[in-house]
Amino acid sequence: MKNCCLGTLLILATGHQGFAQSNESNIVVVRPKEIQDVLVNPGMGITTFQRFNGQVPNPPLKWSEVGPVTKLPQAPTKPDFPGTSISYCRWYWNVLEPELGKFHWEIVDLALEEARAHGQALAIRLMPYSNQDPLPDWYRNSGARRANKPTDKDGGIWQPDFSDALFRKYWGELVARAGKRYDGNPYLDSVDISSVGYWGEGWSPYMPAFAYQKELIDIWLEAFRRTPLLMNFDEQQALTYGTEHGAGWRLDCLGDMRTNSDNEYFPAEMLEVYPQQVVRAGIQDVWQRSPISLETCFTVAGWKEKGYDLDYILEQALRWHVSSVNIKSAPIPSEWKSQFESFQKKMGYRFILRRLEYPKVVTAGSMMPIHMWWLNAGVAPIYREFSLAVELRSSKTATIIRVPVDVRKWLPGDAVFDGTLYVPENLAPDTYDFRLAMLNPRTEQPAIRFAIEGRQDDGWYRMGSLTVKTP
Repeated sequence: MKNCCLGTLLILATGHQGFAQSNESNIVVVRPKEIQDVLVNPGMGITTFQRFNGQVPNPPLKWSEVGPVTKLPQAPTKPDFPGTSISYCRWYWNVLEPELGKFHWEIVDLALEEARAHGQALAIRLMPYSNQDPLPDWYRNSGARRANKPTDKDGGIWQPDFSDALFRKYWGELVARAGKRYDGNPYLDSVDISSVGYWGEGWSPYMPAFAYQKELIDIWLEAFRRTPLLMNFDEQQALTYGTEHGAGWRLDCLGDMRTNSDNEYFPAEMLEVYPQQVVRAGIQDVWQRSPISLETCFTVAGWKEKGYDLDYILEQALRWHVSSVNIKSAPIPSEWKSQFESFQKKMGYRFILRRLEYPKVVTAGSMMPIHMWWLNAGVAPIYREFSLAVELRSSKTATIIRVPVDVRKWLPGDAVFDGTLYVPENLAPDTYDFRLAMLNPRTEQPAIRFAIEGRQDDGWYRMGSLTVKTP
């Protein structure tokens, strides 16, 4: 027994929950029990790459940069790969527009359908070319300027002049068409800002002046005003510009623990470029409003083969407030699975309800006082809008009452709601289950898993019960 301002509290049990109920007051106090599960939630976690949940992973040390163009088969048995809410896919320009003006959007449409069918949202990048995948033939024959000569060291690949008005025109048209077709699609998680260099990563031996880079970033900012954009990391001024205009950021070489490099286009990333560039670009606080997404250099098995320091890599990712990581759909070495599970429990957001107070008896048509203490035990907020809601459910009826909070503002740490909710005047006298959920505002269905016990089959969390009486 314990005395407090609410009166003497008696600990009772309700299912998996423990709650305290006063004999002298009209207050129920619930302290949910925390769970230690890895939670698969929207907009965060490890992603699949060029495939979807339940499909065969890549070999430990290999992956493909070629995005799916047909429906892929399911694995015959459950793959040894984490469940995930995001599928990350990317495609080359020569696949999406093999002939001028003839766009193969059915490829992206299929990926969106597949992601949805596999319980995922789709993150995408459209790439101009790579060191193995050329620009479309029609573009190279369009009169566009070439930046290199066939006799150059890199002459095997036709390198575009990124300051050429034809590049901005034709690439810009692809991006604009993509925006008209997909911006705001509820099953599109994010889009990479991609224009310059191999894989659209933002670096090239033929970098244009920043004025042209800015124009190539602006086409994405104009095309995708509702879907989150992620700025590629390589060019510092471009990184600053893109994030200042609302984009999150991503980097492509998480885990590169080399201490030096003779290749100016592949420097030592983790111990040289990345941590310093975050500061120099002034993007330390971008995570508070826009997501941070990372991609492994090589694969996780490749890190192990090279003897890299896993703890340092994962700790650095958390310091950057990471929400999602592409590990190339390659398996995690068995010896490292426990570290990755711990990592998954910290990345993104992780909501724990510490304490809930509500009345034991309420009157229909009145205001009901509510107190909630939440903890976001992750390293980032949730970036999309979800509605925190209370449901009062009896054997005969149910009503949903929105809690007036913006959960996107719940940064890592504690969040408290002290307020009142209106009990509908037409709610019949009865005993009701008191349930909580975060709802997808489009579907009105529970969408977020909490790190507490009490989740029921329909996604709601039962906290206890209350009685509704008439005035």
